[in-house]
Amino acid sequence: MNERTAVPSGDAALDAKGYLDTGAGLVADDAVPRTDDPTGPGGREAPRPTRLYKRRWMIVLLFSSYSLCNSFQWIQYGIINNIFMKFYGVDAFTIDWMSMIYMLTYIPFIFPVTWLLDKKGLRVIALVATALNCAGTWIKVASVKPHLFPVTFLGQFCCSCAQVFILGMPSRIASVWFGSEEVSTACSIGVFGNQLGIAIGFLVPPILVPNVDDMEELAHHISIMFYITAGVATFLFILVVIVFQERPKLPPTLAQATARSIPAEDYSYTASILRLLRNRPFILLIITYGLNVGCFYAVGTLLNRMIIEHYPGEEVNAGRIGLTIVIAGMVGSLICGIWLDKTKTYKQTTLAVYFMSLVGMIVYASTLNLGHLWVVFITAGSLGFFMTGYLPLGFEFAVELTYPECEGTSSGLLNCSAQVFGIIFTICQGKIIDGFGTLPGNIFLCVFLLIGAILTGFIKSDLRRQNANRVAKAAVSVESKSITLWVFFFFSF
Repeated sequence: MNERTAVPSGDAALDAKGYLDTGAGLVADDAVPRTDDPTGPGGREAPRPTRLYKRRWMIVLLFSSYSLCNSFQWIQYGIINNIFMKFYGVDAFTIDWMSMIYMLTYIPFIFPVTWLLDKKGLRVIALVATALNCAGTWIKVASVKPHLFPVTFLGQFCCSCAQVFILGMPSRIASVWFGSEEVSTACSIGVFGNQLGIAIGFLVPPILVPNVDDMEELAHHISIMFYITAGVATFLFILVVIVFQERPKLPPTLAQATARSIPAEDYSYTASILRLLRNRPFILLIITYGLNVGCFYAVGTLLNRMIIEHYPGEEVNAGRIGLTIVIAGMVGSLICGIWLDKTKTYKQTTLAVYFMSLVGMIVYASTLNLGHLWVVFITAGSLGFFMTGYLPLGFEFAVELTYPECEGTSSGLLNCSAQVFGIIFTICQGKIIDGFGTLPGNIFLCVFLLIGAILTGFIKSDLRRQNANRVAKAAVSVESKSITLWVFFFFSF
């Protein structure tokens, strides 16, 4: 999309190069007072100029890239858990923790990280995220020996810490950089990177690390995977240092301009948390988001075990099924994001996608043991389209329900809920699968998806951000009409 400028007033307009046309020639926009002088003629609040920068696409794509690199590592052990069990000499539950450590780490660290986001901003968060991710990948490179499982776990722990600085950022980046007609699409692109990383994590490890008996050959294959990951992580860290910018000079929307005008000393992180926890619609969304995404985490972590139980020796196809789930979800995310930008039907869309996630889970559970892999591919894709497509819906609905609170805080609480339910569901479903089989384990998840769908129906659709933009635009329209009438009467007499 081309760089464009929007100024909510009829008597001044920014041109595409950042100059203000005041009617007396073009002057650099740096020289024009902004939000630090909010009053106009007659003591009325002056309209705040807004602008969209081309750089916004570079920022969201760079974020998506390092989110991809991090999320790839979440599932790289679990999707070939039988191979890592053999190499390191550990049991299945231990390998499950290589995935669950991502969930566990998030819970205690999300609150300090969101506080840091409020105090230091997006650039510091991006630098810490990519630095931790880079460090974790190089620690794993040094762990490719059968007796060094604690070292590879340490590397995974570093990457899981990096995830805390990544997972809740899409809605914040969308709000800070994108216009009101683009925020849902931008948020979807941010989530898209995370999903693509998981998709690659399902696909690539079974290809790079075949199930061979020779330990030296197996170590060689594992080291190739770790070196590739470390190289990509290092490159992205360097890019973030050079390219990533805190925020645009001018805000993209009137709502963001209003949020910027709040003095820092008037903001309390603790008070913000307490306000969010008193917001009943948001509390319901925290629970329902956690139930849905927690089910996705459990399915992703245990997918290899479920497929291998019914289709022995199909590690590569297990990865491809995981890929199908996530690719379908990426399509679902983008479609849902574009749909929200066009319709603003947040609750209706969220409820519909939630219900279809339940239907998809029931169909997937019913067809897993039929003995036909092609059927599993189709049903898993249907499940992924809705279950993974739900992720950006939850983020954007949360921002609407909680405006003008910090997007990172609301997203952090959603993800914290998802991690808690993810750990519980992964452990419980794993035990059910071990004791009773895959069908009871999947029915267990279906029950909680049903509960989540019912609770979603009780969420009040209080779209505060949309209302703020609507009120601001209405005020600007009234002021523009007043100016027009004043000019008309002036020239009439």
